Amino acid sequence: MTAADLDRILAEVDRAADEIVQYTIDLVRIPTVNPPGDEYEACAHFIGDDLAQRGFIVEYLAAEGRPEHTTRYPRVNVIGSRRGGPGRVVHLNGHFVVVPPGRGWSIEPFAGVVRDRKIYGRGVCDMKAGIAAAVFAAEAIVRAGVPLPGTIEISGTVDEESGGFAGVAYLAEAGRLARGRTDYVIIPEPLNVDRICIGHRGVYWFEVTARGRIAHGSMPFLGVSAIDGMTRLLGAVRTDLTPQLVSRRTAMPVVPPAARHATINVNGIEGGQPVDGIQTPCVADFCRAVFDRRFLMEEGFDAAKAEIEQLVARAHAIAPGVIFDLRDLMIVQPTRTPDDSPLISALDASIQRVLGRRPELIASPGTYDHKHVTRIAGVPHCVAYGPGELEIAHQPDEYCRVDDLVNATKVIALATLDLMNS
Repeated sequence: MTAADLDRILAEVDRAADEIVQYTIDLVRIPTVNPPGDEYEACAHFIGDDLAQRGFIVEYLAAEGRPEHTTRYPRVNVIGSRRGGPGRVVHLNGHFVVVPPGRGWSIEPFAGVVRDRKIYGRGVCDMKAGIAAAVFAAEAIVRAGVPLPGTIEISGTVDEESGGFAGVAYLAEAGRLARGRTDYVIIPEPLNVDRICIGHRGVYWFEVTARGRIAHGSMPFLGVSAIDGMTRLLGAVRTDLTPQLVSRRTAMPVVPPAARHATINVNGIEGGQPVDGIQTPCVADFCRAVFDRRFLMEEGFDAAKAEIEQLVARAHAIAPGVIFDLRDLMIVQPTRTPDDSPLISALDASIQRVLGRRPELIASPGTYDHKHVTRIAGVPHCVAYGPGELEIAHQPDEYCRVDDLVNATKVIALATLDLMNS
């Protein structure tokens, strides 16, 4: 790989800038919203048909056996492979699922509008621009006439925003993404174009159900309010647990800085009668809350769960008559790319060449599909790097800067070529 090769690749990305933007717009205009999982199959085939025209061998992998995979909302993933020499296999993975648009938009969320060198639309930042960067990174190498020393794989997967179990986890469980078959994985998530993401904190989602005893609302003293019981638990979370979490700090470079601490959030709560329905005078005999506990590598899951169990037991002691049940919903262990991974050095060198500055190594405050690549596929060499600003993801008027999209495409192209040679 010569300096002239690299220059030709960078020039091809510049020449393809309008194509890259249009491809991103076309993806945004497919409203792949989850829940419930709209337009997944259409988007998978859009990506697959395009990759086939570019010379990739394309596979579609429906998540057979997963409860999310239904006739109405099929979970279809796509992988394209382009083989060259006997070198390493570099897998570029992007999820095409997007979250609901929500309120507060000044433009139509799925219009794919370009203004002031920004592409607007739900999912453009997180992470359809990243898929475009992956596709055109590979395309630029080919157009530059540089032989592939190894294999490039590009995948579009489902459900990352809800855990990725029918997406990357399914590919890993099926052995399609696996150690011995896959050498390196780059996930072009929107973590800023001058940063390399090397991992994330752990996740413990759990549900607590409080059960009381129904009684007439005019005589609440004859019943036991499950809502009152849940209030005791919530109070203990805020006054007893939260101060302890704030005092704990990880050595991982999680951003923003406040996310280096352990955290807990109440995702949702319901109890008693539906407030929009016809009301009857009853003491609430049921209340349920879902919690999101982000734990640090230094804490470990067992200790984090034991802490919650103790908190629930304490709430039971101060809420006579209320029965509490704790149920695990999702457990994700913290993960971190090895410090000496060739992925980090390849991206570091590529970012310096394209942007003229050293990148920052960070860890994500939330999780992404890195967890499945490491834990299920057994591939240790995985990072997130792509276009888009972390803080813009899931916001109204979500956007990705065109310059960031083009620069990320260049970086991924150079790093991919380097890694196939490694």
